[in-house]
Amino acid sequence: MTMMQWFLFFLLVQVIHFAGTWKLYIKAGYKPWQAIIPIYNAVLLMRIINRPGWWVILLFIPIVNLIMFPVIWVETIRSFGKNSTIDTILVVLTLGFYIYYINYATDVQHIKDRSIKAASEAGETMSSVLFAVVVATIIHTYAIQPYTIPSSSLEKTLLVGDFLFVSKFHYGARTPMTTVALPMAHDTLPFVKKKSYLTKPHLPYFRLPGFQKVQHNDIVVFNWPTDTVYTFRDPLRRPAIDKPIDKKTNYVKRAVGLPGENLEIKNGYVFINGEQLKLNDRAKIQFAYVVETDGRPFDVMSVVKKFDITEMPSQANNAPKTLFIFPALTDEAVEYIKTFSAVKAVHRFPDQAIPGYIFPHNQPKWTTNNLGPIHIPAKGETITLTEDNIPLYKRVITKYENNTLEYSNNHFLINGVQTNSYTFKQDYYYMMGDNRDNSEDSRFWGFVPEDHIVGKPVFIWMSLDPNVPWSKALDKIRWDRMFTTVNGNGEKISYFPYFVVLLIGYIGYSTYRSRKKKKNL
Repeated sequence: MTMMQWFLFFLLVQVIHFAGTWKLYIKAGYKPWQAIIPIYNAVLLMRIINRPGWWVILLFIPIVNLIMFPVIWVETIRSFGKNSTIDTILVVLTLGFYIYYINYATDVQHIKDRSIKAASEAGETMSSVLFAVVVATIIHTYAIQPYTIPSSSLEKTLLVGDFLFVSKFHYGARTPMTTVALPMAHDTLPFVKKKSYLTKPHLPYFRLPGFQKVQHNDIVVFNWPTDTVYTFRDPLRRPAIDKPIDKKTNYVKRAVGLPGENLEIKNGYVFINGEQLKLNDRAKIQFAYVVETDGRPFDVMSVVKKFDITEMPSQANNAPKTLFIFPALTDEAVEYIKTFSAVKAVHRFPDQAIPGYIFPHNQPKWTTNNLGPIHIPAKGETITLTEDNIPLYKRVITKYENNTLEYSNNHFLINGVQTNSYTFKQDYYYMMGDNRDNSEDSRFWGFVPEDHIVGKPVFIWMSLDPNVPWSKALDKIRWDRMFTTVNGNGEKISYFPYFVVLLIGYIGYSTYRSRKKKKNL
């Protein structure tokens, strides 16, 4: 929906509200015209139902307002003496239109200064649950979002089984574009595997101010731009579906290319504007290797344990038993393997060119480890369109920036207007995994638009080793990774012991205060 469409929709809501409540405003001591003035009518309604004025803010927060509307409907009818269970059910099932019946067909009286305490324990519990959901939704949407690492694309920095807190405020929280959705669910309903949202109505993209921009080497969570899977993490990926931006699958990769830069990949290493990108010391680039032995025993598991390898090595089908394939090895691990007397040679896994496989899918000689140069679009930047570069920017122009693009009689037509240039409307980024031979990233589907950026992982609060069974729970937990920061240089430091000390101290202090309070009574 455009801003004009949303404005008209907002006015329609005001008219509906006025038509169903103006008599109730009169009974509460106000003028009927006060029921139609936007925002002011909501402030007065909070007074009528004896609720704090800051509740008005909650009515304008997407997703949160879906929880608040039923609460306001119930509170409204209870402020006019309609407290029965059947009244509550009717106002919720009719989406608030039961208030029309009370407004026109009943002779009710406003209960001024009514008690807002729930009449029953069940009601009190429900109020507490709703409040908790509202608070959690606000935190999840605008501050911190939990995230689980499902793949090994950032191996060594982030491991499969890491549970993260992702900051929304570093790059600026993105307000929800999907306005009707189950709170704190992504794109699917739990258990039933159905969509958790309605595609329409939707809000245009808007991001609150952040305190930093995406920088080189930042690990970033973003919505997968080309996601068309029906349900979140559906391995079958069927049927295809066009999702809203904020309901696309969450991906986590490293930002290696920023807006306006020229990027190349040479032998698996990134070059920006002609210079090799320097990674921080926590980043460990890995490649797939083939290890050839002379037939004597080779202690594979010692390598796995020493370097905490989560992708287990294997032997290729129909290959000699002297060949072992390691999907992801760092330079340090490779040098260690070479010290084994049984090892004859260690080779990088062959890098093959597959036509149409590498973005922008028109360079038959490009491979995952050798491609480019590619120019990354920047907001406000104008490029000259050519037959050579249009495959690189076609999706940006049409899908991400919502234009039509045609090529006719040696001319480009954008939105029906002939032109040979285009000015980008937003910034774009190039994202890659550190596990270079096992990462589905920008090398295959292209740029990440700014409006797809979700946030920045900042903290690992739990880490579970998927290769260890739950029967060995103490071994399954990676204790040294708990409460560690994601970014930065130097060795990771676990703050878990400090957390335990603070937690014990807090429990002890709370117990002391509780006992002291009982004594004073």
